[in-house]
Amino acid sequence: MPVLPGAEPYRHEGGEVGVLLCHGFTGSPQSMRPWAEYLAERGLTVSVPLLPGHGTRWQDMQLTTWHDWYAEVDRALRELTARCSTVFVFGLSMGGALTLRLAAKHGDAVRGIVLVNPGNKVHGLAAHALPVVRHLVPTTRGVANDIAKEGATEVGYTRVPLHAAHSLRQFFRLVDGELPQVTQPLLLLHSPQDHVVPPADSARVLSRVSSTDVREVLLEQSYHVATLDHDAERIFAESLAFVERLAPGLVGGKGSRSGG
Repeated sequence: MPVLPGAEPYRHEGGEVGVLLCHGFTGSPQSMRPWAEYLAERGLTVSVPLLPGHGTRWQDMQLTTWHDWYAEVDRALRELTARCSTVFVFGLSMGGALTLRLAAKHGDAVRGIVLVNPGNKVHGLAAHALPVVRHLVPTTRGVANDIAKEGATEVGYTRVPLHAAHSLRQFFRLVDGELPQVTQPLLLLHSPQDHVVPPADSARVLSRVSSTDVREVLLEQSYHVATLDHDAERIFAESLAFVERLAPGLVGGKGSRSGG
């Protein structure tokens, strides 16, 4: 299947500092593209992979599980660590959970992590019915495009495939158990008005990680997809300052080559 316009993976060859950006469940690299380009313009090496089953049609995602999504970001991280001396991982929503697992598993290979509205749990009574309902009903209403900013649009699916949602629930449980293994510096930005992931998920992450260098930022003007919302520029600037603090002297100047 052809990739939806704007949902293509993104890569920029810059300097010695690399950043891996992980998009969310049923979303695509499009939600991370402005953030990625902001970092690329400031000389960083940037990678935004397209997760398997995403960016085409929901039927493709129905055939994938968290194992596929995690394997892709793990591969991308290994590529970056082979190329760069210092690597950071940033994630939005489910991408935040992927980021946390990469941090737990890769240890010192990840210098720091930035999370935006990270998911930690599939909420509601319907979540408990997923193991059965997914065999009876293929999809439910989509979660994409929760954005306050008028005119801003997320390229994502209008339906949630329930086999994939069941796998997501399993993945969240796994990552929750691994949170104490996360020790890296952490910048967590979240929206009080989020119609997809409640603030309780961010609070849970902050209460369970072992990181001692932690900063929490509230995104008062944005909904779930804050990377495309009113607070986007703040996210970009805060994340760059985070990288510059942890990798002093390594950030700056223009990257040499860019590619989408």
